[in-house]
Amino acid sequence: MAIKTYKPTSPGRRDMTVTDFAAVSKSAPEKNLTKGKNSSGGRNNSGRMTVRFRGGGCKRRLRDVDFKRDLENIPAKVQSIEYDPNRSANIALLAYANGEKSYILAPVGLKAGDVVKNGAGAEIAPGNSLKLTNIPVGLTIHAIEMQPGGGAKMVRSAGQSATLRAKDGKYAQIKLPSGEIRMINVECRATIGQVGNIDHMNVKLGKAGKKRYQGKRPHVRGVAMNPVDHPMGGGEGRSSGGGHPVSPWGKLAKGQKTRNKRKASSKFITERRKK
Repeated sequence: MAIKTYKPTSPGRRDMTVTDFAAVSKSAPEKNLTKGKNSSGGRNNSGRMTVRFRGGGCKRRLRDVDFKRDLENIPAKVQSIEYDPNRSANIALLAYANGEKSYILAPVGLKAGDVVKNGAGAEIAPGNSLKLTNIPVGLTIHAIEMQPGGGAKMVRSAGQSATLRAKDGKYAQIKLPSGEIRMINVECRATIGQVGNIDHMNVKLGKAGKKRYQGKRPHVRGVAMNPVDHPMGGGEGRSSGGGHPVSPWGKLAKGQKTRNKRKASSKFITERRKK
């Protein structure tokens, strides 16, 4: 999809850009595949704010996206490509030959009228879902499972893709978008192709109000606060905050490693992501 610009009829319009939605073929979602979504506003079950700078936003309905793709060897026709307010990627509505319907992430090149398939009998084409053992080495993939049958967990954002580097025994080496190379069980599923809506990263909101539509409140810098409110607050004039950057609760920020050194999945990472 291309990027659409506007004439500067107002300060908010001046730098605002949107995707032109040329690939989106339907506006209203499939009613049976949606459900209501409650917004927490960053509060936990006792009403206390546990995540800052959240609240408000437009009301949304959750689309039930099928990340397991376990209806094997049944052809499915793509009925429409739709916008999903809950994610950066677009979604595709599939109608299976047995009468079932489901949503999947829409990859680059998939359009209404195409036919996709899951399972070992599927051909190597965008939108088809296979186990890693059935995917040729060197192919671009997305929506990758971490555990067999657990549903896709990795590479689901707009424009993202991973590469199947090698297969050795019961593990496959996959290069993720971050640059990390990770070993994944070959019985895990992945979808062929790159996630669509590539131009999502180039969109400019144009005004603060559009951020509020997304349910995000203004993010206040620690150095702009008073000493009582933040460890980096206070000082005469514009100060740097003094010392190493920290969170409001004193935890080191900007570079401090937070991953558990004894995390079990570390043995599956053969090469760390680029710094």
